[in-house]
Amino acid sequence: MQWGVHLPHLGNRVTAEAIVEFAQEAERLKCHSIWVSDHVCWPKLDAIESRYPYSDDGEFAVTPDKDWLDPIGTMTFAAAVTSTVKIGSSVLILPYRQPVVTAKQLATLDVLSGGRLILGVGVGWMKEEAELLGMPWDKRGKRSDEQLELFKQLFESTTPQYDGKFYQLPAVEFNPKPVQSPVPVWVGGATRAAFKRTARYGHAFHAAFQPLHVIKQEWEAVKAECEAINRDPSELALSLRVFLDPGSLMDPELSIAGSEQAMADRIGALREAGVQHILLDPVARGGAAGRLDAIRHFMTEVSESA
Repeated sequence: MQWGVHLPHLGNRVTAEAIVEFAQEAERLKCHSIWVSDHVCWPKLDAIESRYPYSDDGEFAVTPDKDWLDPIGTMTFAAAVTSTVKIGSSVLILPYRQPVVTAKQLATLDVLSGGRLILGVGVGWMKEEAELLGMPWDKRGKRSDEQLELFKQLFESTTPQYDGKFYQLPAVEFNPKPVQSPVPVWVGGATRAAFKRTARYGHAFHAAFQPLHVIKQEWEAVKAECEAINRDPSELALSLRVFLDPGSLMDPELSIAGSEQAMADRIGALREAGVQHILLDPVARGGAAGRLDAIRHFMTEVSESA
């Protein structure tokens, strides 16, 4: 099992020191990857009608008044204070961004990190945020697919060009290219469109905060979409984002929680379902320090024996 750690770049009193400590400690603990999430500019809470897809009531746990650093900037900062750990987005909301500028930022990150980028992507769920950013919400899935195709052209072609329905680019120079070829794309989402996107463009399916039976259903759906286009499903990995919750504060079906034995049993069930990478989103009392202590304990006392 590969282990990822979510960085503390959102919440109350976000600090550079906490991000550095998390990133460097994850690397010291031999974690596979460190991760960030994506929101840019939120309306007031009473103006949000969109439903968050990963909670029963449609409510998002993080309120708009919390700190939330830019994901690509935070990944670049984390890359500068580490040397080996992979750096990923869970997930970058493609419809919020102009694709050529985004591609330049991502290529820069991969070059400066020595080839450590994992490009986790999604299409978003908050219509109100896209509208604030002046970006279209309609057909955002098809727009995102074109962005991924355009990224591939910019990252891999000697003379990139693209002629899509939503995006057009004449032949251009785009240098330097990312160190990685291809840049690994991990696709998030919980819809058939996301499963099809994974099959067409992904190197991994990146599920998030789902009960075990749902994870199994989604993974089977992804594999079915692979078979529909004659792609070998074994080319894809299955990643899952969960709460690391030693105090049992959250929904246990969305967490690795409780005692060391309970955590080990949960990991065994996830492994049996096909999960190969787990992104730990720590939940613990004591702020960033308490969450980092939970990561240390897990990686030293649970992960190696699970």
